[in-house]
Amino acid sequence: MANLAEFLVRTAARQPERPALRLGTHITTYGELDERTARAAAFLRAEGVRPGDRVALMLPNVPEFVVLYYGALRAGAIVVPMNPLLKARETEYHLSDSGAVLLFEWHAAPGEGAQGAAAAGVRHVAVESASFAALLSGHEPVSDVAATADEDVAVLLYTSGTTGRPKGASLTHAGLRHNTEVSTVHVQRMTSEDVVVGCLPLFHIFGQICTMSVALHSGASLTLIPRFDPQAVLEAIARDGATVFEGVPTMYAALLQHPAEADVSTLRMCVSGGASLPVEVLHGFERRFGCMVLEGFGMSETSPVVSFNHPDRPRKPGSVGTPIQDVEVRLLDEKGQDVAPGEVGELAVRGPNVMKGYWNRPEETAAVLPDGWLRSGDLARRDEDGYLYIVDRKKDMIIRGGYNVYPREIEEVLHEHPAVALAAVLGVPHEQLGEEVGAAVVLRKDARATPEDLRQFVKERVAAYKYPRAVWVVDALPTGPSGKILKREIVVPAV
Repeated sequence: MANLAEFLVRTAARQPERPALRLGTHITTYGELDERTARAAAFLRAEGVRPGDRVALMLPNVPEFVVLYYGALRAGAIVVPMNPLLKARETEYHLSDSGAVLLFEWHAAPGEGAQGAAAAGVRHVAVESASFAALLSGHEPVSDVAATADEDVAVLLYTSGTTGRPKGASLTHAGLRHNTEVSTVHVQRMTSEDVVVGCLPLFHIFGQICTMSVALHSGASLTLIPRFDPQAVLEAIARDGATVFEGVPTMYAALLQHPAEADVSTLRMCVSGGASLPVEVLHGFERRFGCMVLEGFGMSETSPVVSFNHPDRPRKPGSVGTPIQDVEVRLLDEKGQDVAPGEVGELAVRGPNVMKGYWNRPEETAAVLPDGWLRSGDLARRDEDGYLYIVDRKKDMIIRGGYNVYPREIEEVLHEHPAVALAAVLGVPHEQLGEEVGAAVVLRKDARATPEDLRQFVKERVAAYKYPRAVWVVDALPTGPSGKILKREIVVPAV
């Protein structure tokens, strides 16, 4: 089996009547989903889409995303998932860079996608549930799934563009299939009895593979939540008897702070990824909701999972676990040599999950894949049991007067303060030291703490060069589409 769409086809043949997707009280069975993706493939072929063509999706977490995603794969096309909040200029760039031939955009969007598609000369289709169903009904379902090779690109996923313009990570059918199979069987141990909460955006690799693809491969039911909201998540867990919740740290913090109570007794596993989960948030969530949280690490370029706290091994809070099956990890110094055990180095990854390269960017591909090992840009250390600990992003490390300060270490200390809900530590320019340690902090509801209180709290717990001299309290921290805190968008107040 090469084409990733075969997962859905096989599951539907095995259990056509079981619920595949839930949106509120609306249920789509596996048989219905299989037929709709087959009709979507027929529609795309009728529109002239050929194997290898790029089809862009600019949709929220709705059943139509799943239908078009697998419909495009069935037709042999390459899926280009895009954030529905992109502006026209950004949309034009993604479409032009990928060479997309078609863009599907949610009908309630403000029209930025349509404008970008017009500028790029790409056909635009507005998607609305009723009219889209009518559109598909006019096409007979295709009886086949396009043949693809393992090394063929299935998904072109654009990075967040923290360094320069976004780049398209070319993810292959084999890489995505490997991550789905390993995550299903060995990591999450998903079965057809599971109900998974899908509040992670499906256009992002975490939600796309670890929730959508894993659920459809295992035959589980995926509860879609178009936009993350703590109340909506708690209600969905109680209503649908959800067994698995997956989220990023800001989601866990929001659920922990949400005052409403709900019956979440059906949960058997919670998964965290996308960024480091503060240990205090992890313990607080587990105490309140009674469900263990397992943390892992991944990247868009690795399809995405690299390591995980496996359910059949001891869990180490603060660690992202050990590499998953068939994936190798090294920690390298600035010269590309392995660091000594316990020391910090850049995490490099090799395995079937690693991307083919950046779309049409051979030089940038060579820079991150110089020898078959993907340079992640993340700094990590490994303990005596082989467990990995992400120290920080390489580019986020603060160099204060010649001393290295890792923001995550300071963030962990800040989260120990009873008044702190969220914290982000970053480097602040300083004339003499080069960089000073700064911290933007969100307080818990009804909590009180001054910047000096927080500064003193950290000062008592870390070396003198590490504690933040600049601390400021904010109402909220800027986040990206997946809920990850965007430090580059934090406004540092004038001194």
